[in-house]
Amino acid sequence: MRYLMNYRTHLLLGAFVLMLLGGSSLAYGGDTPDPNGGNTGTISDIPAAKPGEPTLTEIGNAVGHNRVAINFMWTLITGFLVMFMQAGFAMVESGLTRAKNASHTMAMNFMVYPLGMLGFYLCGFAFMFGGVGAIGTLGGYSGLNHELTITLFGKPFGLLGFKGFLLQGVSYDAAAFALFLFQMVFMDTTATIPTGAAAERWRFSAFMIYGFFIGTVMYPVFGNWVWGGGWLSQLGVNFGLGHGHLDFAGSSVVHLQGGVIALIFAWLIGPRYGKYNKDGSINPIPAHNIPMAIVGTFILAFGWFGFNAGSTLAGTDLRIAVVAVNTMLAGSAGGIMATVWVWLVRGNKPDPSMMANGLLAGLVAITAPCAFVTAGGAVIIGLVAGILVVESVYFWDKRKIDDPVGAISVHGMNGAWGCLALGLFADGTYGDGLNGVAGNVTGLFYGGGLNQFFAELTGVLTAIIVVSILSFIVYKIIDILVGNRIELESEIEGLDIPEMGVPGYSGVVLDKRSEDPQPR
Repeated sequence: MRYLMNYRTHLLLGAFVLMLLGGSSLAYGGDTPDPNGGNTGTISDIPAAKPGEPTLTEIGNAVGHNRVAINFMWTLITGFLVMFMQAGFAMVESGLTRAKNASHTMAMNFMVYPLGMLGFYLCGFAFMFGGVGAIGTLGGYSGLNHELTITLFGKPFGLLGFKGFLLQGVSYDAAAFALFLFQMVFMDTTATIPTGAAAERWRFSAFMIYGFFIGTVMYPVFGNWVWGGGWLSQLGVNFGLGHGHLDFAGSSVVHLQGGVIALIFAWLIGPRYGKYNKDGSINPIPAHNIPMAIVGTFILAFGWFGFNAGSTLAGTDLRIAVVAVNTMLAGSAGGIMATVWVWLVRGNKPDPSMMANGLLAGLVAITAPCAFVTAGGAVIIGLVAGILVVESVYFWDKRKIDDPVGAISVHGMNGAWGCLALGLFADGTYGDGLNGVAGNVTGLFYGGGLNQFFAELTGVLTAIIVVSILSFIVYKIIDILVGNRIELESEIEGLDIPEMGVPGYSGVVLDKRSEDPQPR
């Protein structure tokens, strides 16, 4: 006990002397900005051990173990936050649709979680991360090392992973399990986005089949190409396009994918009864519970701290502070701009649903570049997102793409914008070594040229094309098996009783048919 006390005394005295001499930039040392938090003490700050005291090797081993343990805890806890976002999605989607469909909409948001998770457990995780290689922040485990690769233009193109099925064999590892949990809840976010776009007319059995497809095949393919070591992540190494397609926390992998699926499903399933007249004019269908949607939006904004900051997979990467603040700023800017735009430019009232979607749009847009941009860049990205979400809602509505909750505009449009913004606003202070490329990530506006932007553009276009094709195929398969669209009479009555057998609001008499505008 005495030598531990002596050792602690040595540490404190050593740290005090170093601070006086200016030889170390400890937690409070130095006057130079440290955006990555890396200059907060090194092994050189520890005095040499005396006989009987722990050696530097022993201390180093303990520190190394604790560092990895901190990263594990950070990854798991932020994963729990992302899982809670499912409650936010359920409230937003149910609030923005009609009361007669509340039970059905809630049920889809609930059931997509276990369906997608079991599909991801069965094979989705293996397809996405089976070739990812060493999991550096979680101890360096490298058992997930089998990537199906083809050679094109003399370069390797990784297509799918092939280890980790059912979390057996090499994937029965603590690091692989932590990665599975964190990535599974990301997949679940993608899975739930289309439930809002196809709400109020989607057969529940059809949704159940979709829920299985999303976790097994639809999500993991593009995810592997970006996060699993696949070909998009290697555009930098193979073709000199910056650091390859970068997506820090999921603007393309999660949100753009979900938005594209939402677009294809909403297009194929058709608009809700009464939404459009024969002359193409639009009949607005009001939300039934705006307070529910607003509370759900706050839950999503809270969970987004886990979504973005957790994507470091490292609580020891102090860039998480920059990530978290950028997330707040972009979301706030998006909410304000959407409100102002729909109010002053579009000449409508400051619609609370547009406020909510504006905030969510800013969060979606900052998800890819959150670790690479300045606070000012985050604000600009959020402001643009607020405009895009409003104009996108009007754009799709005029083309008879009926999206009850604005999922296509929030997630699809701004998922694409977030990736492109990374190629423009990355300021060159973070990202050294990402995807095997030396140097920090630098966008066009900070002297990085167009290479990173072209890598982002390639990823965005790839997601739109590939995910559209997969979505079309899956939709048609489901249509053949059970049919996607519910019968008109059930749609007019509301899906709660015909589909779920229980109303969302028991004991409340609803004038269900009056909720439907009559097409002219």
